Amino acid sequence: MKTVVVVDVGIGNLRSVQKALERAASDAGLAWKAEITPDPVAIARADKVVVPGQGAFRDCAIALKSGVAEALRAQIAQGTHFFGICMGLQTLFRTSDEAPGYEGLGVFEGTNVRLKDGERDPVTGQAVKIPHMGWNAIDLHGNGHPYLDAAGGAGTHFYFVHSYHAVPADSSLLVATAQHGPFAVTAAVARGNVFASQFHPEKSQAAGLAVLAAFLRS
Repeated sequence: MKTVVVVDVGIGNLRSVQKALERAASDAGLAWKAEITPDPVAIARADKVVVPGQGAFRDCAIALKSGVAEALRAQIAQGTHFFGICMGLQTLFRTSDEAPGYEGLGVFEGTNVRLKDGERDPVTGQAVKIPHMGWNAIDLHGNGHPYLDAAGGAGTHFYFVHSYHAVPADSSLLVATAQHGPFAVTAAVARGNVFASQFHPEKSQAAGLAVLAAFLRS
């Protein structure tokens, strides 16, 4: 049985991600074991890697310095399939406005910026709430992505909880956005063996399980 590692960087509900991966594998008839660990050695030998997380960029950046960052970069470089969730997406980029002076993995160039307070929805006129929290439909960019297609593609609803979102230096990384008032929020980025979502597949019911199953099949 192959192992997908859920990387423990000290933030987020890791057990819910583990359970969602196990459910997605079971429903799809796939033989995968999901293991939670902060151990760089276990990360380095994993067949696939998931980095989830809710919380602060600073805390995640500090946790990565324990050898986890090197293990993750090595796995990505050798072609291991990687899935980042929420903070796991943001930490793919070098910096964040949330924590000046702290660096993420730097796999992609770009930064993370805060959704601006005090804005109004251009359609309804209502004040836009930050954090962005709740269900939103996605819009696909470029060719989209097979994981998102497996869940229904454009218009599929996923669950979001965040105040910051990634702004890639290379816009071709962007495969999906979600509209939150006036903001086109980065919903997913991808390149090669790396995929990451700002939404939480483990909280997104059938659509989220479909994305995770597509990841495990890849």
